[in-house]
Amino acid sequence: MSAQPDVIIVGGGTAGSIIARRLLDAGKTVHLLEAGRPDENPAIHDMSRLGELWFSPDDWGYHTTPQAGANGRKLHWPRGRVLGGSHSLNASIYVRGNRKDYDDWEAAGCTGWGWKTVEKIFTDKIENWQGEPDEHGTKGLLDVTTDYPKHPVQNSILEAGQQQGLKLNPNYNGVEIEGIGQEQLNFRNGERLSTYRAYLHPVRDNANLTITTGAWVHRLIIEGKTVVGVVYEKDGQTHELRGGEVALAGGALDSPRVLLLSGIGPKADLEALGIDVVADIPGVGANLHDHLLVPMVYTTSKKPVGAPPKGVPISQVHWFWKSRPELDRPDTQPLCFTVPMVTDTMKPEDIPADGFTMFAALVTPKSRGTFKLSSADPHAATLQDPQILTHPDDIATLIASVKQVREVGKQAALADEWGAVEAPMSADLQSDEQIEFWCRNNAITYHHQVGTAKMGTDPMSVVSPTSLKVHGLEGVRVVDASVMPTVTNGNTNAPSMIIGEKAAEFIISGA
Repeated sequence: MSAQPDVIIVGGGTAGSIIARRLLDAGKTVHLLEAGRPDENPAIHDMSRLGELWFSPDDWGYHTTPQAGANGRKLHWPRGRVLGGSHSLNASIYVRGNRKDYDDWEAAGCTGWGWKTVEKIFTDKIENWQGEPDEHGTKGLLDVTTDYPKHPVQNSILEAGQQQGLKLNPNYNGVEIEGIGQEQLNFRNGERLSTYRAYLHPVRDNANLTITTGAWVHRLIIEGKTVVGVVYEKDGQTHELRGGEVALAGGALDSPRVLLLSGIGPKADLEALGIDVVADIPGVGANLHDHLLVPMVYTTSKKPVGAPPKGVPISQVHWFWKSRPELDRPDTQPLCFTVPMVTDTMKPEDIPADGFTMFAALVTPKSRGTFKLSSADPHAATLQDPQILTHPDDIATLIASVKQVREVGKQAALADEWGAVEAPMSADLQSDEQIEFWCRNNAITYHHQVGTAKMGTDPMSVVSPTSLKVHGLEGVRVVDASVMPTVTNGNTNAPSMIIGEKAAEFIISGA
């Protein structure tokens, strides 16, 4: 491969892996830079070992700034520092999102991102559905399945949800998203199937592909108003790599970091740090938001849940539910883990050794925050300030979700069959004020940060929706969850796949 590739891709996660594969298929030369290492950690591939990945060498281990809406806590934000990105760390849940989400994007000025366009990409390019024929596609590279080993307590949660009044939804990725159902996972041959494994790993020996791991990009190389390459660090040494164009696929935290360190962002913030301003784009780092979870831990007296069996995913059931009937889409997406999930505020002596967790969940956040640099030094910690739970609707939704999760926990399929009861640390919560304090004291990320380089045509947009190019610049696109104007209803991995597929189309066509 030549020293100057057609495209430099920064980040080997969900979107970066897809773009690399599509460019290779089109005959392009690609150099992919990944700050992390190869995905060789056995815990990545065994879906029962999810908890081992957080704070591991494969996790950036980011934290937010102290959050006033979370009683001053700093939230841990796991992000993948490994080939596969956060798809190598997360629960591998596949959720297309509510079709209204995409239509809202288009109505807000993101031409070509409406549901009719997006649905065809899911069915024609991404999905390799493993099940009875339905709305899913079957010609894509990524397996989507409910055919994985089931845990008996998850089966009981599925039954308890229906006893509580939730309707069974066998395909939340179909016409209707509401209801309780088996999670559709990216899973193959008993293991996690990350987008990297599905798309790029099979062609890693392609002569037109170079993958450099341990390569942490500091900034873009800019000549005039054109990006011509990147500066990256590997093994303590800095290097320059030049190419035809750069695709930033570092995610909602690292793509804006590279832009800001390159002088692309809010003029006043850059000048305050002594960074030369290349492009005054106030939206870089703005609009940061995330889904939230609040754990409700249960113990069992009639039979143990037990340690997660090898190869059995620890999250298998979730549901979509409206906290208020007048809403036009669900605002909650509780999910369930077969282990007690803990937070930083829980006392060790209060955490049961055995049990399961049902999470209350907010998936339509109205709170918005910022991503900023603390220094012009690329090694300085960045400032992730999502300002969670600062909008009153967000905390109201979480309170309602906690109440509903507790109703599910009282149903016979759990209470009678397992002897399930809420762990003592939360069992005495009664008033809305008490539940609110619990939410603020225990809210954690749903791992779905988005929005820090949003696409659009308004003054706060960062990239064009018809090319994903950064406004006012040539040679650089942002091609990951950063560009979502608003977070989708559900897990953000599948929508990031859409962004990757569309970005590849833009690059190949020269848009």
